[in-house]
Amino acid sequence: MSGNELREAYLQFFSEKKGHLRLPSFSLIPQDDPTLLLIGAGMAPLKPFFTGKMKPPRTRVTTSQRCVRTGDIENVGRTARHQTFFEMLGNFSFGDYFKGEAIPWAWEFLTEVIELPKDKLWVTVYPDDTEAIEIWKSQPGFPQDHIVKMDDNFWEIGPGPCGPDSEIYIDLGEERGCGSPTCAVGCDCDRYLEIWNLVFTQYDRQEDGSYKNLAHKNIDTGCGLVRAKGRDAHCSQRVH
Repeated sequence: MSGNELREAYLQFFSEKKGHLRLPSFSLIPQDDPTLLLIGAGMAPLKPFFTGKMKPPRTRVTTSQRCVRTGDIENVGRTARHQTFFEMLGNFSFGDYFKGEAIPWAWEFLTEVIELPKDKLWVTVYPDDTEAIEIWKSQPGFPQDHIVKMDDNFWEIGPGPCGPDSEIYIDLGEERGCGSPTCAVGCDCDRYLEIWNLVFTQYDRQEDGSYKNLAHKNIDTGCGLVRAKGRDAHCSQRVH
C-alpha cells in the first residue's frame, strides 16, 4: 500500500463507513489564531469547533492535514520517527461520539483495513483513565497485557482544547531496539513506533495555564501517515 493509497483508505473508512465529513488540508498558516506560528497538528485548524466558538460543518470530520513541528527538531535524523514536515490523518468529533467509538474504530482500521498484526500492537493510557483501559481490553483479539499506563498521556499544544490521550504503538522487532533489558514502550529507540494518538478532549486550557471543562466532550485523533506507511516511506512518500 502506497502512501497515497493509505491516505485514501483512511479517509474513506471514516467518511463512508463512519459518517464523517471529509475536509481538505488547511493552510499551514493559522487563521485568526495568534497562539500558533504554524499548524503543528491535525486538530489545530479545528480549534474553534472544539471550543464552541464556531459551529462545525458537521459533528464528525476527517482530514489529512499537512503539519510543521519543530519542538523536537533536534531529533530529526537521529531516529526513524521524527520529522518537521509531515501529514497527519485525523478523525474528529465535536460533541458527538467519544471513547466508546474512537477506540474500536482505531482498532478496526489498524487490524482489519490495513491488517497490522494484533500481537504487535501496544497502547498507552493516562493512569486514571479506567474507562479507556476497559474499552481497549474489550476489543476483539486485543492482547490483554499490552496496555501501559503513562503519566504524560495528556495532550495539549498551547492554549485551547486538550485532554487525556491513548497512544497506539507497533513493535517493529527486537532487532530495531537498543538492546537494553529494560527496553519497552516509551523507550527512545526505534523498536516501538507510535503510529496513532487518540485524544479525549475534555478541557480548554486558558492563557494563564488553568483548565476549564468544555461544554461538550470531543475526540481529536492523529495518525501519522508516514509512520503508518512504514520506514521506507521516509524516503519515498510524496505529500500532495
